[in-house]
Amino acid sequence: MSDIKYTEDHEWIEVHGDGTATIGITDFAQDQLGDLVYIEIPEVGSEIVKGEDVSVIESVKAASDLIAPVSGTIIDVNTALEDEPEKVNDDPMGAGWFIKVEMSDASELEDLMDEAAYQACLD
Repeated sequence: MSDIKYTEDHEWIEVHGDGTATIGITDFAQDQLGDLVYIEIPEVGSEIVKGEDVSVIESVKAASDLIAPVSGTIIDVNTALEDEPEKVNDDPMGAGWFIKVEMSDASELEDLMDEAAYQACLD
């Protein structure tokens, strides 16, 4: 079973039962950025810290960052995004995922929003 949480910075995190999580940007974020042209993919094995920049996202409109919603170790990256950043525009919460992490502190999830709270913050 998985559980999806959201940040105020428009990242999503799908938490898996084994202490790992998949992270990306929301549909709202990709829509605000417009057509993505470049995504910097971090290295597998890199440590991430909640609230810090993980990846650079460039679009035709602006540059932004993927901000870590939790701390942990990157265990997988979506290398397809290096050649096809538009996957994020097409399917931000599916094929457009960015990284998978092994979380170091699951209690950090308590600061994140569920879908209803995230939708309310967009309104």
